[in-house]
Amino acid sequence: MIKTLSKSIREYKIPSILSPLFVAVEVFLEVLIPMICSDLINFLQGDLFGVHYFTIIGNKTGVALNNLGGESIGYVFAYSGMLVAMASLSLLFGILAGRACSKASAGFAKNLRRDLFYKIQTFSFENIDNFSTASLVTRLTTDVTNVQNAYMMVIRTAVRSPLMFVSALILAFMKSWFIALIFLGLAILLVLIMALVPSKAIKIFRKVFKKYDNLNLRVQEDVRGVRVVKAFVREDYETKKFDNASEDIKRDFTKAETILAFTSPIVNFIMYSMIITICAFATVMIVDTNSDFVSAVGSLNVGDLTALIQYSMMILMSMLMLIMIFVMITMSIESGNRIVQVLNAQSTLTSPADGIKEVVSGDITFEDVNFSYSGDVNKCALSGVNLQIKSGETIGVLGGTGSSKTTLVQLIPRLYDVTTGVVKVGGVDVKDYDLDTLRSSVAMVLQKNVLFSGSVKENIRWGKKNATDEEIIEVCKQAQADEFISAMPDGYDTYIEQGGTNLSGGQRQRLCIARALISNPKIIIFDDSTSAVDTKTDALIRKAMADSLPDVTKIIIAQRTASVEDADKIIVLDNGKIVDVGNHEELMEKSDIYREAYQIQNRKEVENA
Repeated sequence: MIKTLSKSIREYKIPSILSPLFVAVEVFLEVLIPMICSDLINFLQGDLFGVHYFTIIGNKTGVALNNLGGESIGYVFAYSGMLVAMASLSLLFGILAGRACSKASAGFAKNLRRDLFYKIQTFSFENIDNFSTASLVTRLTTDVTNVQNAYMMVIRTAVRSPLMFVSALILAFMKSWFIALIFLGLAILLVLIMALVPSKAIKIFRKVFKKYDNLNLRVQEDVRGVRVVKAFVREDYETKKFDNASEDIKRDFTKAETILAFTSPIVNFIMYSMIITICAFATVMIVDTNSDFVSAVGSLNVGDLTALIQYSMMILMSMLMLIMIFVMITMSIESGNRIVQVLNAQSTLTSPADGIKEVVSGDITFEDVNFSYSGDVNKCALSGVNLQIKSGETIGVLGGTGSSKTTLVQLIPRLYDVTTGVVKVGGVDVKDYDLDTLRSSVAMVLQKNVLFSGSVKENIRWGKKNATDEEIIEVCKQAQADEFISAMPDGYDTYIEQGGTNLSGGQRQRLCIARALISNPKIIIFDDSTSAVDTKTDALIRKAMADSLPDVTKIIIAQRTASVEDADKIIVLDNGKIVDVGNHEELMEKSDIYREAYQIQNRKEVENA
């Protein structure tokens, strides 16, 4: 996992290296400050020059600075200047470390999201089905943020805490090995106690990440279907579904945070217990210098006690931070694994290394094709499909809901691979083509119309990025879209909202048809793409297709028999099998399914008239 994630650091390696270096200098300066303060206090006490400047007045201790000579005053100022300089440098290196750390972690997260997004672009429909859209969104957002936070702690806090612990402990040993052993013992006790607390919370955090997928699914479903929700007045129902998913996450987080809340009082108890213990032993070591105990463990000065108290705080805080780092990293491991699953996933559809770069014609052949979404040959969506389509033919595909009409045409541009059998385009197995070449030769107008935010021109240029304005206008005329576009305030520069929400269903369909036409394909597939336009407009579109694209193979999936009535060949599907093939007249004679659909629809038209 670490090897895969580290590839996303790339240009942020330098700040990632500088951050721990700056932290090391910051810690070095920080741990020296108590040592210098100790020496200064000891000097004022008289240990350095043999002159005691502490005068005992009743039960109070004060510093008689007026007794200091000129040389001693200079010494005090020199130490004070040293302290100010070291504190300033420590602050400077801390700022530099924070800046480098922020740049490295934010850049790492940026690259990680980019790598995930680019990887998802290579996925086949089958890959998307396996991960689910909601799960991919969670991995791109929440999981990346968790990994980013962990990385930020690794290159800064995870360096600072052990360095601080080791440095403070070494300097404490230099002051008093006995007091330092107390530090070490209490630190080990703290680790043992605190290791139990986060371990229970970690198990809960691992469950939470999977529940984020469910929350995102609720949001995605509600936003996509907002019109349906409002049309059926189901806002309360959708709100309740979201509340349940949100409450589920809140419940787990509350439980985990309640467990982690014990860390603060435990640390405070051990910290103040340590200070009390130090003060108790230090009092004897400072005052009763002639006792056997002091002879065994060594004496202390007031300055040494001050330094030891500060080192005790540093040691405990560094231990606490190490525990928090452990919790954060453990949480991020689950997120990291989820990200790596996407980065390491290979598309189920790959372009061959020496793939064919040209599609010579729009001929299509299905040879004994069986297809299953799960890969199980016993659960096929399509079974025993044999079909021959010549270049330039207009093919209609008709069938009831769930008859696998869309599945059939998705095998042509290789959006899915057949389970068994062969699909050929231009006499060549689709698996032998370069994927970009094949898909650029097969234009699809999907059942669900997808438009992107941007102008009309920008949306149509998805089919051909360097299309001229004249080409755009021409295909829009063929798609019967020029009239309503020209009536818009800004014409072809009119801004389209995301998803085309400022257009009607029929307008969206016609723009999608124009976008497909401008790519000059060998094969064009209309997947029920004129269902939102009236029959007259539908007929005009089909006539324009026949006149302007005589050599292009046109496949029309439709629910209305009128949309395929003029086709050269009509394929009737039922339960994933081709039950009849023929033109309109032939099917009216031999196909019960086609004849029934035609009669019902014509009867409705008569009744409506």
